[in-house]
Amino acid sequence: MLIGEFQHTLDAKKRVALPAKLRKELGNNAVITKGLDRCLYVYPIKEWEHIAEKLSNLPMGQADTRRFVRFFLGGAAHVEMDALGRVLIPETLKEYAGLSERVVVAGVHKYLEIWDATRWDSYKSEIEKQADVLAEKLGEIGAY
Repeated sequence: MLIGEFQHTLDAKKRVALPAKLRKELGNNAVITKGLDRCLYVYPIKEWEHIAEKLSNLPMGQADTRRFVRFFLGGAAHVEMDALGRVLIPETLKEYAGLSERVVVAGVHKYLEIWDATRWDSYKSEIEKQADVLAEKLGEIGAY
């Protein structure tokens, strides 16, 4: 399970070291793509294949479906972890997420998210204020 919050830095070559605790489960090869809320998602290959298969089976006659599939799959890139556990962030994805030198890697069960640290701090502060309301909504649908 990929969980936890980790502070890291993005080096001058656009590489970020993934948390040592999560590397084994993630594997040496992964897929990185545009995430929601202006962060990046990093998927283990098997999980990515599952997600991509589900998306490719959606009805492409709907404009919203096509847009999301293009956004999510079209922006994806295969990445390989080096001997130090670093992955190279493609420039287009770095720009999309507005990554600066300080980044946060957050484990979200089946995938990782990479955030600019300043954006993460703002987002986390906002969500923490709404935690009770969000939990209530999840309770209404039987998820919490």
